[in-house]
Amino acid sequence: MQKIFIINGAHAFAHSGAKFNKTILEWDKEFFTQQNGFEAKFTDIGESYDLEQEVAKFVWADTIIYHTPVWWFSLPHEFKTYLDKVFTAGHRNGLYYSDGRKQENPAINYGTGGSMHGRDYMLTTTWNAPQTAFTLEGEFFDQKSVDEGVMFGFHKMNKFTGMAKRESFHFHDVEKNNSEARMETFRQTYLSHLKEVFETSEILDGSLVK
Repeated sequence: MQKIFIINGAHAFAHSGAKFNKTILEWDKEFFTQQNGFEAKFTDIGESYDLEQEVAKFVWADTIIYHTPVWWFSLPHEFKTYLDKVFTAGHRNGLYYSDGRKQENPAINYGTGGSMHGRDYMLTTTWNAPQTAFTLEGEFFDQKSVDEGVMFGFHKMNKFTGMAKRESFHFHDVEKNNSEARMETFRQTYLSHLKEVFETSEILDGSLVK
């Protein structure tokens, strides 16, 4: 039984009702069932949470799944607050022990003091920006992918804890170009992604642990 911890990093703010990411959680519940060999725990950062319990969920899980919208090319502020608080509570408490450096040679080995080795994570993001904004020459993101650009620091955060990275999934153009038919396409494509990632157990930037 694979243990999955799923975090919904969306919350209502301004014109955002956080509905899309709640829909993704419903798709997760279709896939991560006991019949499919999974045990899942969930956190919605828009609801109250206990820091020690959140740290325990990270330590318990084989895989962490993060769902987040991207606001002004970064994380929503309440999701960032959640991560700041939980990762701080996880210092020498299961998430990381130190930054990995030794006093005798402090110039090397930064980022190697994590305690989460043997675990991995997967990121999904939701965007108003179309996919072509990342891929076409002359468009806004200078042909840098989501993972290489805006979310680069997020991936380094997880690497700092020792976790390996599974292939991300990004939902594009979810505001100005959405419809019931497109939502069904999103659903089918996302579930296919989960099936491929979790059946093949392919891990990027790390070793095969499943």
